[in-house]
Amino acid sequence: MSAFAMRRAAPAPPSAAGTPLRDPDVLDERMMTRRGVWLTVLHLLIPGSAQALAGDRRFGRLALGVWLAGAIALVAAAVLWFVLPQLLLTLPTNAVGLTVVQLLLAAWAVWWLVLTVDTLRLLRLVRVAPLARGLLGAVLAVALVLGLGGAGWGAWAAGVARGTIGTVFGSGRYAMPADGRYNIMLLGGDAGAGRLGLRPDSISVISLDALTGDMVTFGLPRDLDPIPFSAGSPMLAKYPDGYGAHGRCNVDVCQLNSIYTEVELKDPQLYPEAKAQHSRPGIEATRDAVEGALGIPIQYYVLVDMGSFEHLIDALGGVTIDVKQRLPIGGGVAADGTPTGVKVWIEPGKQHLNGNRALWYARSRHGIGNSDYKRMARQRELQQAILRQVNPLTVLTRFERVAKAGSKTVDTDIPQGLLGEFAGLAVKTRGQKTKTIEFVPPDYPQGHPDYERIHAVVQKALR
Repeated sequence: MSAFAMRRAAPAPPSAAGTPLRDPDVLDERMMTRRGVWLTVLHLLIPGSAQALAGDRRFGRLALGVWLAGAIALVAAAVLWFVLPQLLLTLPTNAVGLTVVQLLLAAWAVWWLVLTVDTLRLLRLVRVAPLARGLLGAVLAVALVLGLGGAGWGAWAAGVARGTIGTVFGSGRYAMPADGRYNIMLLGGDAGAGRLGLRPDSISVISLDALTGDMVTFGLPRDLDPIPFSAGSPMLAKYPDGYGAHGRCNVDVCQLNSIYTEVELKDPQLYPEAKAQHSRPGIEATRDAVEGALGIPIQYYVLVDMGSFEHLIDALGGVTIDVKQRLPIGGGVAADGTPTGVKVWIEPGKQHLNGNRALWYARSRHGIGNSDYKRMARQRELQQAILRQVNPLTVLTRFERVAKAGSKTVDTDIPQGLLGEFAGLAVKTRGQKTKTIEFVPPDYPQGHPDYERIHAVVQKALR
């Protein structure tokens, strides 16, 4: 017989219709058990493959197509995370994107339910070995619960995040980077006992390179006097020589952090568009003063309520601080400046602080060698420690508490549409060294400061 004839006489490979997966011998318990294991594993690894091999082929191909599209999307997301994280983070940081996430998760939950139930049908559990019957059924049941539970939790978390973003972030103006940088004014507000209105005790500016995420932080003391205003500011017409010059202001103390209180309580009409821009007159006046002091434009602000900060820290599980100086919790102060009546102290060294102790760390005014400048520096240190130590696992496991505390702690005019941009820059920033410049005594006197020198230092740091 010729080779050609032998090839023609050789039996053809079995078709899909004749494979044990599609047409099994239902009386062979051992074979049915192996088949059940294979279909279960295939369903868990490649959803839809069980249907393509043992069920409705058309349905299986559709399911495989969905799985393939999802796998491609995950690979693309992984690439974007390293190449352009801003674009990837845009989806989960705005209301529209979170709505899309909710709908996709709901659709995936229904799809997973249908595929898992159909896979269970294909197994024909009554034909497999008794021990394997219970094991395979349990595996599919656990997979079903985990899949539906995970999708349900994700949809719920997306809804909570959408509500928080809608509360904290508005849909205000979009500002372009100035000389390639976003400059964000960070205020630590404190409406302490005996004060009329909130007064920002901690004032700093975070400057971010819009491409690289390079970050420089400038700290300003609250008691600068006098303070210039940027060109075009309504406060410039009122205080042409600077706020506090010649003792002129409209509150009891003429210094940088008094500007907020004065404008909020006595001159809110100077900034009639503030509310529409998701801001306040006092914040806009403070922004004009900080622009004048540093010589750079400020695109956005973030106000952190130090009173509510305690709840945010507790929601995040505390914060670790390298304490440099022994600080009192409570008590008073003697005539020579030493603390009295103190029962609890924050000791030097690395300390994991809960919300209450962290707030005392930021607010404590007493203690040997303590000062307003050190207290303001500690407030900035606390804010930066929170930003550095927040991790995805903490946020996921405490999501609702973090979201609820955050909505009460943070106020800002950063629009929702830029959250992805800033989140991506934050990812880049965490892998770099940051520079901090404090314009505080003795190098920079708070009385009649040399603003030309400050402007030059700012420009050199940004270059």
